[in-house]
Amino acid sequence: MADFQQPHLRIFSGSSNPKLAADIAQRLGVELGPIKLTRFLSGEIYVHYEESIRNCDVFLVQSLSHPINELFVELLVMIDAAKRASARTINIIVPYYGYARQERKSAPREPISAKMVADVLTTAGATRVLTIDLHAAAIQGFFNIPVDHLTALDLISGYLKTKGLRDVVVVSPDAGRASMAEKLASRLDSPFAIMIKKRPAHNESVITHVIGDVEGRTPVIIEDLIDTGTTIVNVVEGLLERGANKSIICATHGLFSGQALEKLSHPGIEEVVVTDSIALPETHPDTFKVLSVATILARATRIIMEGGSIDKLREDAGI
Repeated sequence: MADFQQPHLRIFSGSSNPKLAADIAQRLGVELGPIKLTRFLSGEIYVHYEESIRNCDVFLVQSLSHPINELFVELLVMIDAAKRASARTINIIVPYYGYARQERKSAPREPISAKMVADVLTTAGATRVLTIDLHAAAIQGFFNIPVDHLTALDLISGYLKTKGLRDVVVVSPDAGRASMAEKLASRLDSPFAIMIKKRPAHNESVITHVIGDVEGRTPVIIEDLIDTGTTIVNVVEGLLERGANKSIICATHGLFSGQALEKLSHPGIEEVVVTDSIALPETHPDTFKVLSVATILARATRIIMEGGSIDKLREDAGI
């Protein structure tokens, strides 16, 4: 990307994942923009861009991870400050889109929080959204501005191919991830299976059936995110009971709430593969493999700035 010349491009990082933001900027051959992010004693957020962004195409990098409400408001204040500083466009790079699991009403009197977040971001002044592996692709329709929905599936499948795995079966932990599992299975030229589960409460699940042959095979469990790890462990134990080998867990987003890291040190888990869409604790287990999405996001940013098509990413063997 050495020939990339965009004098109006500015990239700034929120508090969620400054290393990822710096990696994106480095791959584009630009400096991460100077920005002051502080808190008043009352907890209110203060933002100041320490260089002119008038008539610039501003890219703000912020994952809506823990603490999500703090980071969400910080992003809103960053957007507002950019708008009032006369930025030409305000593009928000949100590798992990929080509140995405509340994308529909499953019971009376519930919110559709994913839509609310989209409305607030747009009202604040965002002009484009770049995100990776939404919990539900339909969330793109909640926005009235362009949304570039990228995927880490090629990144994950590329890594798995280097491992030379044999007798693999790609496993979807539920029917909702079946499409993603089918795509990964196609890339790995392997069969896939689907787990049927019920949820007695949030972050709890019980495996009831397995559709597909898993006995004697190495399961590759694919998810969009891992939160508490409870569901993953239940899936792993259900597969072991049915004669499967140790599992490889793959997910784009690693939230790892509560005791998730301890749970994922399960003897039935061979490896956990995640991306750096969310900043991970430095003390994560040795069985974790972290893949960087910086190249994907940098290439998408370049394509946007040059007026190209995001479909070009699929043609790039380096993704």
